[in-house]
Amino acid sequence: MRRPRSSLVHKPRELERAVEFVALRVRPRGGIFVLVDGDDDCPAKLGPSLQERAKPNAMGLPVSVILPVREFECWLLAAAQSLRGKRGLPADLEAPTQPEQVRGAKEWLNERMSGHSYSETIDQAKLAAVFDLGQARAVRSFDKCYRAVQALFDHYRD
Repeated sequence: MRRPRSSLVHKPRELERAVEFVALRVRPRGGIFVLVDGDDDCPAKLGPSLQERAKPNAMGLPVSVILPVREFECWLLAAAQSLRGKRGLPADLEAPTQPEQVRGAKEWLNERMSGHSYSETIDQAKLAAVFDLGQARAVRSFDKCYRAVQALFDHYRD
């Protein structure tokens, strides 16, 4: 379920309503995973704040709130080598030295694409479906995401 970051972060009760909506659909055996771009906020501060707001509305289901530093596309940049030749990206694509510090990761991808412009609604999902998780785990925020998803699986495996 997609919601604008601004509404989840700033609009009263919007995050809570979204979590309740998802909880009603996935219970009794499910979990809730909220992914919100960090933008210029500190993920270590905003993440726990959003987690605190979300948890009471999860109807007892496990819930994780994860914030990529800056934006989701920073994770794609971290795994750039695995995206070589995909969606118009060059065959010799190299990841930037510090992917999470790139301001404008969408623009970074767009500048390197040929044949079309980067589209968050189209390219993000297609690139996320093929990027190398191991490469992306090199950045702290994606590693945290990976561990949160693993914890959800482990919760129901036991």
